[in-house]
Amino acid sequence: MVQTRRSTAVAVSIPLTSPDSHPESSKRRRTALADESDHGACETVNRLHFLVATKEPPRRTKRTKTEDKPLTEDFPVRVSGSWKIGAHVSAAGGVGNAVRNAAMVGANAFALFVKSQRKWDSAPLSAESVDVFKRRMQEFGYSPKHVLPHGSYLVNLGNPDEEKRQKSFNCFLDDLQRCEQLGLELYNFHPGSTVGQATKEESIALIAECINNAHKMTKYITIVIENMAGSGNVIGSQFSELREIIDHVEEKTRVGVCLDTCSSRPFGYDISTKVGWEYVFSAFDTEVGLSYLKGLHLNDSKAALGSKKDRHENIGLGHLGISTFRHIVSDPRTQDIPLILETPTFEATDIWTKEISALNRLSLVDDSEVLETELSLVNEITSLVRSHAAKKTEKASRTKKASRTEKASKTEEASKTRTCKRNTTEDRDYDSDCA
Repeated sequence: MVQTRRSTAVAVSIPLTSPDSHPESSKRRRTALADESDHGACETVNRLHFLVATKEPPRRTKRTKTEDKPLTEDFPVRVSGSWKIGAHVSAAGGVGNAVRNAAMVGANAFALFVKSQRKWDSAPLSAESVDVFKRRMQEFGYSPKHVLPHGSYLVNLGNPDEEKRQKSFNCFLDDLQRCEQLGLELYNFHPGSTVGQATKEESIALIAECINNAHKMTKYITIVIENMAGSGNVIGSQFSELREIIDHVEEKTRVGVCLDTCSSRPFGYDISTKVGWEYVFSAFDTEVGLSYLKGLHLNDSKAALGSKKDRHENIGLGHLGISTFRHIVSDPRTQDIPLILETPTFEATDIWTKEISALNRLSLVDDSEVLETELSLVNEITSLVRSHAAKKTEKASRTKKASRTEKASKTEEASKTRTCKRNTTEDRDYDSDCA
């Protein structure tokens, strides 16, 4: 008889015995052999399953930096227009992130801090940070002339105290050199204050001296002086003061001015009407010169005319009104320079997205549709701002409530601890008296 391979394997694995040693029927022996054969087959299948299950999964390849590049198609399509409207975006996590943040809100221009605006010293820019910033500028199609970095709030180049002014200058110069590292062309700063210890003329001369020294220690950066609201001893609220600084600057091709719409109104420059806008712009041209205009900060104002308070409000919701911004973004003289929003966001950048979109629409809308468009845009911005303001208030309320609860819990725990210690002391004293 010819045995099959399976029957042979089973026969070899089972010892041969005589019928007398196991008085069981041949039928039962055949059943036992079949069961053991099936058990062996199951073990083989189970082992195969185990090997498949424990097979080492394929290793995930490490992503390279080139794979982590921002995909420009994932960002909003930006309006292609003559007015370069944007916002002062965050550079948290690295200056290269500012470019992405600008693209995320649909900006055609942007501002940033090239280091912490509230620290005198910061770590230098790494070669990698500089490379990422420049690469993203190209990928997203931003021009350096449409980027307006903002200076540190600590700097006061008008301070008559030589030691303090030198500290300000060192911080100021470091910012300028960082801008040149990044390939940027403009740098905006607040001119400073007399701090009540010098005349305005003296402080203006000191500011200009610092600009001259900075020009000698940098290659090409243009230093842009921002106008101020006029409070206290601050310099730069009047066009004549800006002109006086420029008059003292030796390299005049590397100095300019940024006009803040919010700061202009509190000082007394009323740009809320078309006639007012034309009058103020004409005065600027006469006293300073339009060739020095390098950018605008677009902010509505919470402060009234002549209040000398710089309080930013969202576009269309303040004393200026949305018509003011229609004048600005339809004026050929403000084309091709950075127009930067510094309006409140309530920690929600979609407000900037909405405001940038609104300003772009105002720059393109036909005169016959202006009023209807303005009303619609104000309603949209108002609704969005109120929504986010309410969320921020609610969040603050929850945080405050949680803080009070935590404080109460700690107070209760401390009270229990004191009670426990007092009881322990009393018990110890009692035991001592009994002894």
